[in-house]
Amino acid sequence: MLVRVKYKTEQKYIKITDVTLQSFLKLGCSKFNIKEELQKDLKVYDESGTEIEDDVFEDLLKDPNCGILKLVAIDETQVSPDESLNSSADLSSCDSDETVIMPPNKRQRQECKAESMIENILLKKPGGDRVIKEYTRTKMLTDATRRQMVNILTAEMTETHGTSPPRDVRELYAKGIVSLFPYLKDPYSKNGYEHYYDSESGSGYLAWRLKTIQRKASTESPKPSSSSCLGGPTSKRPPSLKIDSQLNEDQIREAVSLMKHSSDEALVKQKMRLTFSYRQKMVHDPQKCSDMLSVFPRFKDVKGLIEQDFVLLFGESTSAKFLEKWPTAFKDKVIHQSKGLSHSREVQELIEATELTVEENQDEVDLLGWDSDLSSLILLLHLLPPSAQGRKKPGKMSVTQATGYLVVFIKAGTNIQEHLDSTEDRRQPYLLAVGTARSRIHAFYIVVDKVAIPCKAASSLCAFDELFKAHFVFGTTYCESLRNLYTFIQTTIYKIDIGKVKESPRVAELRARFVQ
Repeated sequence: MLVRVKYKTEQKYIKITDVTLQSFLKLGCSKFNIKEELQKDLKVYDESGTEIEDDVFEDLLKDPNCGILKLVAIDETQVSPDESLNSSADLSSCDSDETVIMPPNKRQRQECKAESMIENILLKKPGGDRVIKEYTRTKMLTDATRRQMVNILTAEMTETHGTSPPRDVRELYAKGIVSLFPYLKDPYSKNGYEHYYDSESGSGYLAWRLKTIQRKASTESPKPSSSSCLGGPTSKRPPSLKIDSQLNEDQIREAVSLMKHSSDEALVKQKMRLTFSYRQKMVHDPQKCSDMLSVFPRFKDVKGLIEQDFVLLFGESTSAKFLEKWPTAFKDKVIHQSKGLSHSREVQELIEATELTVEENQDEVDLLGWDSDLSSLILLLHLLPPSAQGRKKPGKMSVTQATGYLVVFIKAGTNIQEHLDSTEDRRQPYLLAVGTARSRIHAFYIVVDKVAIPCKAASSLCAFDELFKAHFVFGTTYCESLRNLYTFIQTTIYKIDIGKVKESPRVAELRARFVQ
């Protein structure tokens, strides 16, 4: 049995086999390295600040709503600032041997009020109990249940406060949701509830539903936020690594000329490194950015130059994150979440493709399409589909259409230049996969401005990693239909510009499911 336990500001899981209080205390002392002189006065409290004694300990652990247990040594006279902010009931000692439960601060009282309000609304409204039961059972909400919860809460909100509730009311509801359902909290955002309501941008699930209600009531829609979001591939940023030396204009011209004619790849990479700062100025200059590949044409034939520039921007550690984390921490979660989607034939085939390898059944792999890794990335696109573009733009793009903006397959032997000449003029990079079948790709290329840049490796995962990095190296915006996908990869896996880039609530919600 796994139990979440907190001691001071640390929080860990403890595995219990002997369900007794004394055994639990011994395990807790070992897990948190509690000093021997404090162990004799160690006590256990639940989230409400109630002491747990031996006769009720086993029954409490069997309760699915047990929550986090807190270890407190009553001889400790100080509580850290973090603990006093985060605990629902702060415990400290006084001059006597009595344990005193300190009164909650203003923020804690507000969170308790918000949590109680949301729980009461869901319990009294039809369908609300199903939301609570699903979360209790799975520690998450499906998209359908989340929509039902939002509908219930916004209906109550508008009944009480009208169709344009004050900002603090909307924030209170959002805060109450993640207080009642802590696993829905987004740990990467400022408050954890911005995907339900973000007061700065006026976005989030609650805000979107309110806008729908307002339109139906023929009331004036709120003006979009004028605040601009920083971050992303088009943002100017200093290099993460120190460049060996800076070149003057004459030296830059000399290096550019030398690279165009040199057959020494090591020399080309060295000169590309030295001209990195000049290249970054080019990509952020509207007058010069379109000349990038004509001034630095060696991107077209020397593999690894995209990777080198990305490392100079963000460092080796950040550059390695996707290939390290996707296979181990994210791929299986994407597949698991995808099984909860409406089972279209395309989604089912992608799920099956992720579970096959070339060695197991080549005929079946060929029949299903892309290999396991690329199939899992397309499943992520199904979990983060294109957003509607608004009434003045074309309707919402399907995931199948959006996939064509991510990767395009052509048969081996096809003239690549003919393919490039036949495509529409689009700046956003995409993958060009060349092979005998979608599951048998011999080479990947990144296409930018109708130029095919060979990928460093032939694996689909490495090719996607390089495709993502190309956006930052060439300073290109994300394709609008793939914005949710790329933003999730950027903030959740690479952890670039967290809190600076604008995210859709769907991105924050999926991240909350994955990282909790």
